[in-house]
Amino acid sequence: MAICEQGYLCDLCGEDVAVLSDSDLYLRYVLGEVPPEDLHRTPERHIRCNPILAQFIVADSFEPLTAPGFFDKAMLDPTFVAEEEERVTRGYLRLLELVAQDVSLVEYPLPEVLARWRETVASGEALATRPN
Repeated sequence: MAICEQGYLCDLCGEDVAVLSDSDLYLRYVLGEVPPEDLHRTPERHIRCNPILAQFIVADSFEPLTAPGFFDKAMLDPTFVAEEEERVTRGYLRLLELVAQDVSLVEYPLPEVLARWRETVASGEALATRPN
């Protein structure tokens, strides 16, 4: 089978990331952590194969998991955890919306990410993956 016929394989478990709502790469893109110019060269993985990020998804459609060791959200600052849960859950819910919509790739990110990227492009700077 040609590589292009294999789909996107998870760089951790090696299995196909068959649907958008399972994609860690596209979740990070929606969140603004992966700029559009890096999508084609960034490794793919399942959301559940990245427990450090996935632990912050709090949605009925997502079975909770924990991250091992120092990055377990139970060991982190509660304010940071609440902010990350809100942000990452919004990104995950956006992925679920995208599965049912026909929108262009440039419209995938959350509104505040698109606004930040537009500002950055207008100023002539390179896209940053996260605000400081």
